[in-house]
Amino acid sequence: MASNRESVSPHFQGLGNTLCLNAERGLRGDMQHQVTDASDTERLIEEIGRLRAKVAALQERVEQLDRLAHQDSLIELPNRRGFVRELERLIDRAGRYDEPSAMLFVDIDGLKMINDSFGHHAGDEALIQVSRLLVGGVRRSDIVARLGGDEFGLLLERSDEASAHETAARLGDMIADCEFMHDGDELPLSVAIGVAMIGADDNPEAVMARADEEMYRRKAAA
Repeated sequence: MASNRESVSPHFQGLGNTLCLNAERGLRGDMQHQVTDASDTERLIEEIGRLRAKVAALQERVEQLDRLAHQDSLIELPNRRGFVRELERLIDRAGRYDEPSAMLFVDIDGLKMINDSFGHHAGDEALIQVSRLLVGGVRRSDIVARLGGDEFGLLLERSDEASAHETAARLGDMIADCEFMHDGDELPLSVAIGVAMIGADDNPEAVMARADEEMYRRKAAA
């Protein structure tokens, strides 16, 4: 009697060999595919890391440019654009929470005379001196900004009208009493300050116009 191996026809033997070969090739293909998938995943993770680093760098650059756009070029204070942004925030808070806030409009007296008599460097020093006194004379939560030229703006958050006028008078006295020295000469400094309360229906231009008008009334009456 012939063995089982001998009883299998050559056709089926060939078919079996083909199936085994295909199965072996398929197994090798699956293993290679898994290796390729793992390699692709690693490359994707590396690419994600690089992209995240680029996004972080771009975000930092955007924040830097935003600070430059909203900061004064001479003094480390917000400029007019930055001041208006903060004023808009306080107007919004007045509408949301009915919180009293005020703006002070500060104008330095005689800055042109200082520039003309002692040079623009002396004028810059006067601006820096006044800015330091203003920042040191209010709360950390308050905003001090240079609006341009010899003008400063202050935003007093959660401040009623009586407190705002008291702060304005105190700042005026502080600046008038300071010793401002330039090249060994003591130069007088004084300011006129106007006060305007911030309402829920306000807009920045209207608030600044009222404070500016009040400042000129006080300057004329001095």
